[in-house]
Amino acid sequence: MKLTLCFSMLLLFVCVKVYGQTRTITGRLITENLETLPEVRIHNSDTVVLGTTDKEGRFEIEIAPTTEDLLIGWIGMEWKTIQLPAHCNQLDIILMYHGHYDFMSVGRIDRLRKKRFEKLPGLHLTAYKKGLFTTKQPCYGQEFVPIKNRLKEINRKRRTKKP
Repeated sequence: MKLTLCFSMLLLFVCVKVYGQTRTITGRLITENLETLPEVRIHNSDTVVLGTTDKEGRFEIEIAPTTEDLLIGWIGMEWKTIQLPAHCNQLDIILMYHGHYDFMSVGRIDRLRKKRFEKLPGLHLTAYKKGLFTTKQPCYGQEFVPIKNRLKEINRKRRTKKP
């Protein structure tokens, strides 16, 4: 009887420890043209879907407190990786359109993409002034990821592939 009681108590404490610690993140996703994005998937770094946006681009997800990165992707948009600090519970995010750059060097493509990326903080402020966002500036970190190295890796694999 005592063993069953001890085991039950231990199981209760473990369940409370595992399920009791979550963090709620809310926010909104829009495009570079300040249009809402419905049904955008939000993933953790293991590509497990944590949630999707509604028709207005709003979302609410529950994550573990140890989650540091979120991946966000949608059809026709560039995937975005967000470094999530512990104090950031409201995410207002602008996704960039994924474009095709024919007959351009990889360096030029990265320069054009970086120019668009550098406009995102100004767009964030514009979205705040129009009432689309609730924060003046993003609380999360994001980095520009050039495609030059990724394309070099693809070309290297293509050249070393045996027929």
